[in-house]
Amino acid sequence: MSDFAWKSGVSRLAKAAVTGAALTMAAGAGSAFAQGELNIYNWGEYINPAVLQKFEEDTGIKVNLDTYGSNEEMLAKVQTGATGYDIVFPSVHMQDIMDKLGLLEKTNINEYEGFKNIDPQFLRAKSDPKGEYCLPYAWGSVGIVYNREVLGKDITGWRDLIETAKEKDLKFTLLDDMREVLGVGLMLNGNSVNDTDPAKLQEAAQTIIDMKPYVAAFTYDARPIVEAGDVAAGHFFVGAMVDVFREPEKLGYVIPEEGATMYQEDICVLKSAPNKENAQKFLEFYTQPEVAALNIEQQTNGTANVPARTMTPDHIANSEEINPPQEVMDRLQIFEDLGADIRQFDRVWTMVKTAQ
Repeated sequence: MSDFAWKSGVSRLAKAAVTGAALTMAAGAGSAFAQGELNIYNWGEYINPAVLQKFEEDTGIKVNLDTYGSNEEMLAKVQTGATGYDIVFPSVHMQDIMDKLGLLEKTNINEYEGFKNIDPQFLRAKSDPKGEYCLPYAWGSVGIVYNREVLGKDITGWRDLIETAKEKDLKFTLLDDMREVLGVGLMLNGNSVNDTDPAKLQEAAQTIIDMKPYVAAFTYDARPIVEAGDVAAGHFFVGAMVDVFREPEKLGYVIPEEGATMYQEDICVLKSAPNKENAQKFLEFYTQPEVAALNIEQQTNGTANVPARTMTPDHIANSEEINPPQEVMDRLQIFEDLGADIRQFDRVWTMVKTAQ
């Protein structure tokens, strides 16, 4: 997915509870029967602290949590070779890159009994089609969060939002993310978000430039300004459902009818992990439906753990925004590693950002 730390709908105030060099929520209980440590490196706010507490209580293993804000930040630190991390949570395309670089440990998690709970459609990494290395963690769509009081209606997608913005002289925001924004332009023209054809990328860029009179900002901070009514809508992750659940009459989230991107992160063990046995225990722990459900209850992301979907609260389990029907799933696209072709995106992104 996009390189954005705040994928979940959790408030930023919660970050202080889960970041830092160490997380010791069960230190009092764990220290008496400590079975070693586990060093986790994850996106900010991308795991429920209660999940880590339960792992500590169940195993006596002390969890240390550090966080990152992008796939590239994580990769750079891992490549220094002196991080001491055991587990990372790369997006699917970054998992493929890390595999090429020989950074990931083969865990054979697919042979563990609990792996039967995993929906096979989420084995998306080209380098790991059987799940021999990494365990699907969480996923979600990237759509539009909107304020129906400002719009005066519900919307169905990008064209509907743009036409409404033109008609009522309203503004919306786009993510400050090259691939996500150009992905919108590509999809609006019927193309793949991974298309590197220069002509199609130019067309996508022009589509976004044509929107710019109605774009208030390229930003990751859409949620509070949409909620406040300062803008009508924002390009954002499904984690915004935490706001929709709180104010369902006022706010909505839609997966655009034209299609949308999806993100997915997987739990991977590093080849350089100093605590491989404990890392393996965490992967096995996370196959438990009740554990995945506990995480999703706070995160409002989707899960690849099929039984876990029925164990979340009704408002999450029954949400078609979080758990879309298959026909909607079929419209979602996931980013792939483009190698040197990413330079094509760089060029047209500069054109988008500098256009007046």
